[in-house]
Amino acid sequence: MKTKLYVLYGGKSVEHEVSLKTAYTVMLSIDESKYDLFPIYITREGIWSTPGKLSRSELELNDLIAVPRHAEAAESIGQALISQFALPGRKVVLPLLHGSNGEDGTIQGMMELLNIPYVGNGVLSSAVTLDKAISKQLLAQAGINQADYLAYRYDQWAEDRAFILEEAGKKLGYPCYVKPASLGSSIGISRCSDKQQLIAGIAEAFKYDSKLVLESEVLGREIQVAVMGNEKPLASLPGEFIHNHLFFDFESKYMDKHLTMSIPAQLSEELTGRIRKIAIQAYQVHGCSGLARVDCFLDQEGQLYVNEVNALPGFTNYSMYPVMWERTDGTLYSELVEKLIDYAFTRHAEKQTIHYTR
Repeated sequence: MKTKLYVLYGGKSVEHEVSLKTAYTVMLSIDESKYDLFPIYITREGIWSTPGKLSRSELELNDLIAVPRHAEAAESIGQALISQFALPGRKVVLPLLHGSNGEDGTIQGMMELLNIPYVGNGVLSSAVTLDKAISKQLLAQAGINQADYLAYRYDQWAEDRAFILEEAGKKLGYPCYVKPASLGSSIGISRCSDKQQLIAGIAEAFKYDSKLVLESEVLGREIQVAVMGNEKPLASLPGEFIHNHLFFDFESKYMDKHLTMSIPAQLSEELTGRIRKIAIQAYQVHGCSGLARVDCFLDQEGQLYVNEVNALPGFTNYSMYPVMWERTDGTLYSELVEKLIDYAFTRHAEKQTIHYTR
């Protein structure tokens, strides 16, 4: 009997469109001889749309997963849980929800309560990797090098703007970066060259979150490493995007047709080994399982800084994460998806051996 694979995508996050692209690519890679595919599209309003089992050919005939958006298939979360997840047989959930209400531990907590295996990070690691302020505290406690930073809540900004601006100038200097604490895809991030730009950048960041992070600028290269696994994770060869952008924002990442990947990144053997090692360390510090992408800065003096850990990196067939694995050990896109599903079943099976009561 084939495994039922439930793919959750869309969602209420501002990264909704990124999720659609990821989900479409993943679903078209699924081996239909092993899996029955059950797409579950979550609208921007939080309505779950569950058309039932769909074949790959049905998806290919429609524009960017249009089938699961049918209004007649819309349900509440409760209805979806009953009509879909209660079906008998072996099942696994693949959450492809970037950002809040998906990458932050909320969906993961629901799957834990339902006792259904799911791909990717657990509740805690999902929550702390998405919250950049908490993540930076974990990295600091572990002694992992990172750029100087400050973190503030909106109420702190409302009460004492002058102090925050002075503190940013003294500790971080200019230019510096301001970003929402819990968001990805470079949305809401600003590079600020002076106090007035910082004020505007803070206002922009608070449109997306009630907490933000300020960071000093590190001049150099941004190096990425794909990590996967549970207790004994593996790190890919490092990669980097070759571009001429001073600030690698949302438009640069997703709309620049001249963007090119360098995989493996042109680094010495010693530095490559060091970056892979620190990527695994950052992964484990956050309690990650399944997968994550660790982003680092390499400055002009060869100093390495961990920037952030992405619990659900971009996953289209031209995204850095899957391409890094293909160029590291030859793992093809469809094979990578199956490996991640296997990690989900392994973690779930191990949890069943734990006795929570005496």
